[in-house]
Amino acid sequence: MEKKTEKTAFVEFWSDIKKHKKLFCVILPLTFVVSALLSLSIPNYYSCTVKLAPEASGNRGSGSLANLASSFGVNLGNQGSGGDAIVPSLYPDLMNSVTFKASLFPVKVQLEGDSAMTYYDYLLNHQKLPWWTSAIKSLKNRFTEKHESKKVNPFRLTNEQASIINLMNKKVVCDVDDNTMVISINVTDQDPLIAATMADSVQMHLQEFITEYRTRKARIDLAYSQKLFKEAKERYEKARKRSASFNDANQKAFLSRVRSEASDLENEMQLQLRAYSQVAAQLQLAEAKVQEDTPAFTLLQPATVPVKKDGPKRSVFCFLILLLAFIVTTMFVLKKEKHLKAFFIYLRSIFIRDSFDEEDYYIISRLPSSQEKKTY
Repeated sequence: MEKKTEKTAFVEFWSDIKKHKKLFCVILPLTFVVSALLSLSIPNYYSCTVKLAPEASGNRGSGSLANLASSFGVNLGNQGSGGDAIVPSLYPDLMNSVTFKASLFPVKVQLEGDSAMTYYDYLLNHQKLPWWTSAIKSLKNRFTEKHESKKVNPFRLTNEQASIINLMNKKVVCDVDDNTMVISINVTDQDPLIAATMADSVQMHLQEFITEYRTRKARIDLAYSQKLFKEAKERYEKARKRSASFNDANQKAFLSRVRSEASDLENEMQLQLRAYSQVAAQLQLAEAKVQEDTPAFTLLQPATVPVKKDGPKRSVFCFLILLLAFIVTTMFVLKKEKHLKAFFIYLRSIFIRDSFDEEDYYIISRLPSSQEKKTY
C-alpha cells in the first residue's frame, strides 16, 4: 500500500512540474546564460608544483667532525646532538609568515612580450579581475585617498601591502606530507610563466632561509674564530719580530742578561706560536661545522611551465547553478500547488526509508490523481 502511495505521489509531483513547464523553459535557459557569462568573466589560472625532500636531521657527520677535532686535541663532547627547532612540518607556517611573504616582493617576473617587473608590481597592477570585482575596486578607490609608502616594513604594513600579502597567501601554498616529509610548494597564477618562475623562487627562498637558520650558530662561531685567529696571528708576528730583532742586534753579546732576555723572547714567541696553532685548528673546526650544518635538499619535482589551465571549471560551475535553479523552481511550483509538505514527506520515505505514520499517509493520500485533475 505504501509503495502504491509513493508511486502515486511521484506521478502527481511530476504532473505539477509538467504543468509549469513553461516556467522551467524560461528559468533554466536564462540561468544557463547568466552562469556562462559569470564563468567567462573569471580569468583562467595555472598551477605549478615543486616537491622537495629535506635530509633527515640528526648527528649527520658528527663522527667525522669529532675525529677531526680529536686530531687537534679538541674534545667536542655532545656538541651537535641537539635537534632542529624548525622541522619540515613547520615549513607551511614559516611560508605564511609576513616576513617570508614580504621577502618575495622584489622577485623579478616577466609577462610574455613585456618588460621585467617585481612580483609586487605584477600583483598590484597586472591582475585580471572579474567585472564585479573591478567595479567594487574602482568604487572603493574613488572614495579613498592613496598615501601609500613603497618601503616595506613587515612590522607595520600599509593597506595596499596587506592586501598583496593576503593575495599571496591564496596563490602560494606549502604542504608537507606527514609520512614522507616531502615538501610540496604550489603556486597559482593567471600567467603560466610567472607561476613557474615564482614556484622556483619560493623554493630557493625557503632553502636559503632554512640554511641561514640552521647555520646561524655555526657562522657566529666561525666569525669569532676568525677574529681570534687574526689576533693570535698578529701577536705571534709581533713576538717573532721582537725575538728576531733582538737576536740580530745582540749576535756577539755573551752577557747572561742578554742571553736571559733572548730566552724570554724565544719562549714568548713559542707560546704565541702554540696559541696561534690552536686557534688555527679551532678555525678549521668552525669552517667544518658550517659545512656540516648546511642542509641538503633533494629536488623531486622541479618547476616547469604548465601547459593546461587549472581552472576555472566552467562546465561544473554552470551545471551546479542549473541544478540549483531547477531545485528552487521545483520548490516554488510545489509550494504554489500546495504540495510542498507532501513532497518533503515523500523525500523522507525515499532517502531515510522511514515508513509513513497516519498523518503522513493522510497527507499523501489527499493528493489529487491525474484523472481527478483532468475532470476538475
